[in-house]
Amino acid sequence: MTTKITAEWEQRCAALWAAFDDCDAAEFRSRIKALTDELPEGHPVAAFELASAHDATDLGERAVALYRAALDGGLDGTRRREAVIQLASTLRALGRPESSAELLMAERGRTSDHLDDAVTAFLALTFVDLGREREAAALALGALAGRLPSYNRSLARYAAELTDPIPDH
Repeated sequence: MTTKITAEWEQRCAALWAAFDDCDAAEFRSRIKALTDELPEGHPVAAFELASAHDATDLGERAVALYRAALDGGLDGTRRREAVIQLASTLRALGRPESSAELLMAERGRTSDHLDDAVTAFLALTFVDLGREREAAALALGALAGRLPSYNRSLARYAAELTDPIPDH
């Protein structure tokens, strides 16, 4: 969908999210719905914002369908990547870590941007749920290695070694 969203609409959306803690769940969802109703029916950004509102107010099952609608509707840019991360997180929380891992591993190979560490962090959580704790630790430590003021190479090497087979003694 090519309908351009105005900067003013984006500001009102950001303001609603900034006021999240000032509303009860139903009121917040209602306010987001009113805002997204200003967009054309089926707009992927509307589906994403509604999904996010449902997710943030503990209605994960409803959020899943809305995230999928947003992605299927052509959501792009940063919101597309956020939708993948949030959908994967919700699937994990709903007891579907295999689906979560599939989405996040595909996302890691798709693009790279400022959300890379978020993708990695949620994949690490998913790996824990799948009983793949060593891989989870390797992911988390590998992401952290590039941010340390020193010991970067050592930590990156040790993180990579976590996924090597454990030698028999």
